[in-house]
This record gives sequence, C-alpha cells and structure tokens, in this order.
Amino acid sequence: MAVIIINPNSTSSMTEAMVNQARLAAPSVRFEGWTSMNGPAAIQGAADGEAAKRPLLELVEKASSQGADCIIIGCFDDTALEEAADLAQCPVIGLGQAAYHYAALRNWRFSVVTTLSVSVPILQANIRRQGLSPFLSQVRASEVPVLELDADPAGSGAVVLKEALQAQASDDISAVILGCAGMAGVTAAVQAGLEIAAIDPVTCAANCVKWLI
Repeated sequence: MAVIIINPNSTSSMTEAMVNQARLAAPSVRFEGWTSMNGPAAIQGAADGEAAKRPLLELVEKASSQGADCIIIGCFDDTALEEAADLAQCPVIGLGQAAYHYAALRNWRFSVVTTLSVSVPILQANIRRQGLSPFLSQVRASEVPVLELDADPAGSGAVVLKEALQAQASDDISAVILGCAGMAGVTAAVQAGLEIAAIDPVTCAANCVKWLI
C-alpha cells in the first residue's frame, strides 16, 4: 500500500507539509497523509493529546486494516504511540521517537527546542520512557504556538533559531532536535544559523521507514 503519515490534529496544511518533507527525504518510499479531522487544531499539551487520541487510533486501525506498510504518528509528542503500535499490524513510529534515536545512534548529546512550555514535561517523559535520558541536555520551549509556524514561518523560525543558539551556547550538545512537526518549514533556516546539527523529526521518521518495510 503505502506509508501513512497520520496527523493527529485537524490542520491539513501541516499534513501536506509533513508528506512533502517525507517525500524529499525518502523519494523511493510512497507516502500518504491522513488528517484527523476530529482532532484539535493543534496539539499543545496533555489535554490536546488526550483529545486527539481516540480519533487518531481510529485512523490507525483503518490504515492497518487497509494494508499500510508502516504508520508514522505525525506529532512530535508521539501521541498515543504505544497504543497505536499495539493496535496496528504494521510498524508504527513517532516523530519524536525517530529523532531521539537518530541522535543517539550518532552518539550525539542533544537538546530539544519545542513550541510551548506545556509540551516540555511530555517530551521529557517520552525521552525517559525510551531510555534515552543520558543523551538529553534540555527540552527548551521557544514559546512559538504550533499554528504560528504555519502562519508565519519566517518570524517563528527566527524565534526558534534564537532558542537553538542559546542551546548551542549553553547545553554542551552536538545537535538540536526541532521539537514540532510544524518546524519542518524552518529547519533550513535554523540549520544555516547553527554550527551544530539541526535535526528534523519528519526527515528522521521518513528515513527510519526504509529500515522497517
């Protein structure tokens, strides 16, 4: 069939951006994007993640039953990742999961630059649960709302870069992981301003797929 990127939020432009980024990263793989129209417009914190879970898992079940080769949970929070993996008959990976493991495989100590402070405890818990805390310096919040990344990539990208530069200067790291699917559009600008690696989670997930299917 294809690799299905399921966006747990209802903003279809973010789904399209993820699919475009994935196709650039892994042109030999066939990607489709599905948007959870019954999810919140953006996932910012635990309440949004909980609201997104049920409609997301319905789409996971549908993709699996239709023969998906792999499913990517298109949210850096890795929303309902464990439940989705248990439900599906194919591999299921999360954007955060892929980015953390990529950095760990390079033996890079990293910081995460995400959107709002409300997401920081979720990401810290995900990294801890995956056994990768020794590689983590900090999870930093840029305080850029998720939808602002789509509405004003230049302005929001400058704010994300500022936080990434602080991480580079202070955190004793080899890489900054951009902690939101919506940051795919600002990755190039952030990387151009850094001396260390800027890791795009959509690219990481797309490349992981090639090992799994």
